[in-house]
Amino acid sequence: MDPNNTEVLVWEDALLPAPQNISILSINMKHFLSWSPVIIQGETVRYSVEFQGEYERDYVNESWIPICECSLTTATVCNITEDISATVAYNLRVRADTGTRRSEWGTLKGFFNRITTSLTPPLMKVIADGYHLLVELEDMGPAFQFCVFYWKKGQESRVQQKVVKEASSVVHLDTMEAGPDYCVKAQTYVEAINRSSSFSQTQCVRAQGGTSMCLVTALLISAGFAVAALTLPFLTWKTSKILQYSCCPVAVLPDTLKVSESPTQLILCGSEEAEQCDLMVRVTPSEEVLRLWIQETL
Repeated sequence: MDPNNTEVLVWEDALLPAPQNISILSINMKHFLSWSPVIIQGETVRYSVEFQGEYERDYVNESWIPICECSLTTATVCNITEDISATVAYNLRVRADTGTRRSEWGTLKGFFNRITTSLTPPLMKVIADGYHLLVELEDMGPAFQFCVFYWKKGQESRVQQKVVKEASSVVHLDTMEAGPDYCVKAQTYVEAINRSSSFSQTQCVRAQGGTSMCLVTALLISAGFAVAALTLPFLTWKTSKILQYSCCPVAVLPDTLKVSESPTQLILCGSEEAEQCDLMVRVTPSEEVLRLWIQETL
């Protein structure tokens, strides 16, 4: 037997089977490479993944670039989203490795371009907050924008559109009228590949402010009457006091002029003193007065 042929047979026996069924699942700009596992009894098989873009094929001698996150991994799925960064054709390959033996590279059939990714409509929730038409959209990542279409039910020919470039908690679309339903649908748009998804299911809501506004108005009116009923008597009394003080002020008597006894007692007391004064008065004739004066002189 030729020694060279023996060496070739030994090397070929040492090779692992190459990974099979290599495919890509790409949804909403997230790309995953998967393959069938290589089964080797008693050994742990690890896998390495490499990619080749248009630049590597045309300008770097058809070189391949390893994907670090998928180097010697035991998983049979590799997230290649970060490495597929341009809208060009990519080739990908996978190799099995046990540490002592390796397989040949298994290559993806055909090229992959992220423009073929499947775009799904956004999850959304339409909200009627009083008379405000609001929509809540799921956050699908920085690459996504949303085209939101809304209209008054029965006026489908007058559809309005709003482009939402960043998903936030709630987006205000319009102010609704009481009565009719307002309908909303949306689709995702990715500027990097210039593609849009299909439309989401249409959702319709109606303004919720009619009954509540009437109730609020009635409550406010009732509260106003209650406040008026409570404050009007107090204001009337206060106003009368102010007018009384302004027109007829009350004079405060000094303590010396204040009488502690009742008027009846004062009248009786005054009458008694007058009688006593009448009893004490005596008329003296002029001769008697002269005589008394002479006596006092002598």
